[in-house]
Amino acid sequence: MYFQRLKDLREDMDMNQTQIAELLNTKQTVYSRYERGFQTIPVEHLITLADFYNVSTDYILGRTNAKEVNK
Repeated sequence: MYFQRLKDLREDMDMNQTQIAELLNTKQTVYSRYERGFQTIPVEHLITLADFYNVSTDYILGRTNAKEVNK
């Protein structure tokens, strides 16, 4: 599954793939595969990114267009 929102969120923060990969403690090439949909993103990484970007996992997954996290 291709995750355009991962790329959009990253670019909105003016960050590169290497910086996000470091946040996830993984390699840039692995993170790039997440964005392009060539590799399944682990749940732990999905949660970390949702927390980092302050959006819901459903937003990243394209299940909703609401960015806000319900608290």
